[in-house]
Amino acid sequence: MASVQLIPPVSDLYEMIEAFLQAPVYHLIFEACLIVLIIKLVFSKSYAGGPEIILTKKEEEELLSDWVPDPLEQNVPADHPVLQSMEKNIVSGKPGKYVDINGKTCVNLATLNFLGMACKPDIEDAAIKTMRKYGVGSCGPRGFYGTMDVHLDLEEKLAKFMDCEESILYSYGFATIASAIPAYSKRGDVIFVDEGVCFAIQKGLVASRSAIKWFKHNDMEDLERLLKIQQEEDRRIPKKAKVTRRFLVVEGLYINYADICPLPQLVALKWKYKLRLFMEESLSFGVLGANGKGVTEHFGISRDEVDLIAATLENAMGTCGGFCCGKKYVIDHQRLSGLGYCFSASLPPMLATVATEALRTMEQDPSMLTKLSHNCQQVHEKLSRIPGIQVNGDPVAPIKHVRLEELNDDRSINVQTLEKIVDKAHDFGLAITVARYLESEEHITPIPSIRLSVNSNLTDEEIDKSIELLGKACASVLNRSVVHEMMGL
Repeated sequence: MASVQLIPPVSDLYEMIEAFLQAPVYHLIFEACLIVLIIKLVFSKSYAGGPEIILTKKEEEELLSDWVPDPLEQNVPADHPVLQSMEKNIVSGKPGKYVDINGKTCVNLATLNFLGMACKPDIEDAAIKTMRKYGVGSCGPRGFYGTMDVHLDLEEKLAKFMDCEESILYSYGFATIASAIPAYSKRGDVIFVDEGVCFAIQKGLVASRSAIKWFKHNDMEDLERLLKIQQEEDRRIPKKAKVTRRFLVVEGLYINYADICPLPQLVALKWKYKLRLFMEESLSFGVLGANGKGVTEHFGISRDEVDLIAATLENAMGTCGGFCCGKKYVIDHQRLSGLGYCFSASLPPMLATVATEALRTMEQDPSMLTKLSHNCQQVHEKLSRIPGIQVNGDPVAPIKHVRLEELNDDRSINVQTLEKIVDKAHDFGLAITVARYLESEEHITPIPSIRLSVNSNLTDEEIDKSIELLGKACASVLNRSVVHEMMGL
């Protein structure tokens, strides 16, 4: 059996000593410092505390009796409008075009059930059948036995409807775009963002840890100004530019402003400055375009011009969850990198069925989209006649932001005035709501407003009645005399 030689030959020792003597002095000093540091780390304690203090039993009890833990969060005032709204606006029954609030039936201009899908009997029947087969939840993420055939069927139908190669389904609408952005954009990348984007996009931007460049709302000149600055920086530092990805993130229809993004100009800038374009279409999906396919159909632009489209199913589709669609290689990346997809329980099967049935209903009856557009324009035109307020947004948008003509310098006073109008409208039989924001976390908090939601089931008579009730509420709170003939009602 061969012996193992543990001691190196003498010749090797001589070579080691000779190499040591020939090494530069700075090299030897550096190695000596490293050896000293290693020895210190090995023998030093992880934490050297101060002198030990021994307390008597009485002292311990006194300290414990005086100790008061810090609150987990700041105290919320009892008169906070959200808490008051939760207590006084209790809904019972379905959120159709009429809604029961605290036992009072009101015309519903508050919920985002644009196409009335949440209350259609055939969709309800399909959800009940699915619940009896699959139960009420999936109890697992998509990659861990949370994928069911109804999920795959919905993804296939969404991709086909949106004329895209593939789609991916999320179980929570807010998490869709908030997960999609950081799945692609990382630290060191640059994102150009409209300063009016919704809160979900803002949270996705934070999670991406990318450099954020804000441009003025729907201002293409300001966007191009930022793009030119970035272009000059890339020319100065070409090595950095080669590894920097650039994204452009917008909303198709802005929930905080109710206006449509200028997609043709955005696409032109995308190709001119080599950007990846992401568009959030939670309000425009199922609303804009002849078939409800969103802003791309509204402008007649190919879906391939937009790298990623994200939308929630919680508005026009009347269910829960959201989806992203685009090229196959783009969507497949989210199946491993979209945090909301990988780690959240999948969409309950019956809600996936609701979305599938709602999509089928919309395809079979596109007249509901025409009726919704008609109602949106009617509401917009008649709101503009009410003295003391102004309506913002695009006439075809299904939400309307009603703001005071005369604003106070104190934001809280404006909000209180709008709250009074909302309460008075409820007394008259109209359900509306003040737009809410996390003011301390918003990039830019919009001007206070009442947010109205239009749905396709409203008749012209119900629209006239709703505007009349809102006009009476405004007149009562703002101490204005509203003449119906002047309003044209």
